Amino acid sequence: MKNLIIRAVSGALFVVLLVGCIVSHPYSFALLFAVISALTTWEFCTIVNRNAELQVNRFIATISSAYLFLAMLSYNINLMDATVFIPYLISIMYLLISELYFDRKNNIYNWAFALMSQMYVALPFALLCPLSFVEMPESCFMPQIVYYYWYPLALFIFLWSSDTGAYCFGSLLGKHRLFPRVSPKKSWEGSIGGAVVAIAASQIIATFIPFCAGVQGVHSRLIWGGFALVVVIFGTWGDLVESLLKRRLGIKDSGNMIPGHGGMLDRFDSSLMAIPAVVIYIYSMVQYIAR
Repeated sequence: MKNLIIRAVSGALFVVLLVGCIVSHPYSFALLFAVISALTTWEFCTIVNRNAELQVNRFIATISSAYLFLAMLSYNINLMDATVFIPYLISIMYLLISELYFDRKNNIYNWAFALMSQMYVALPFALLCPLSFVEMPESCFMPQIVYYYWYPLALFIFLWSSDTGAYCFGSLLGKHRLFPRVSPKKSWEGSIGGAVVAIAASQIIATFIPFCAGVQGVHSRLIWGGFALVVVIFGTWGDLVESLLKRRLGIKDSGNMIPGHGGMLDRFDSSLMAIPAVVIYIYSMVQYIAR
């Protein structure tokens, strides 16, 4: 009972912090996810160093991750041009070149996981910037670049809705395993139930929030429904990717930063695959609307 209470309280605080920072102001959004990107990268490097017996440079990887997020933000709001990415490229070059000066048996794996920390963790979080700061077409009657927090907020709402639906439907009806080699507990019934709940949540959002100004009614409902479906599919893959990583490393949780919920990687595993997919989806839809 005590663990359940701790899990519920920490989960509620986590949701309040995330939602509050996203909707309050672009600066609070930027600060929160720059920190989350850094903490998740540090945690990723920690578990691979400890359990795979590697020597990935956690400090440089973590600083690079936070910098990439802020660089992407600056570029997206037209505060800086593409030269803002030069320090990040230098840090990546350093992660590769520095291994030449260490006589380690796992140099290649150090390279691989150092780059994975950037591709798997840093890049998806950085892509929250083009997702949140959107250049709207003229047909949407909005400023050229706006902070449209409904996109990142909806992404997390759909992930949470899917997780809740998958748990409920899976517990009651789950019989057919979705991916037993990686995650024995996940079922097709749970995944389908999660998708139904997420799509239902998308229709509630569509009732009150247009996809963008000027896009309402049936079109808005279809686009929001497609948004939710993309989140469910790629969020499930994201969850399975982290499950496979933990299984190969022989660990249950990536950390203990969030009491009762594990580490940062455990909390954001689904979003690491969902964010890039949603960015592609959103920009495709915006371009389609602009025609």
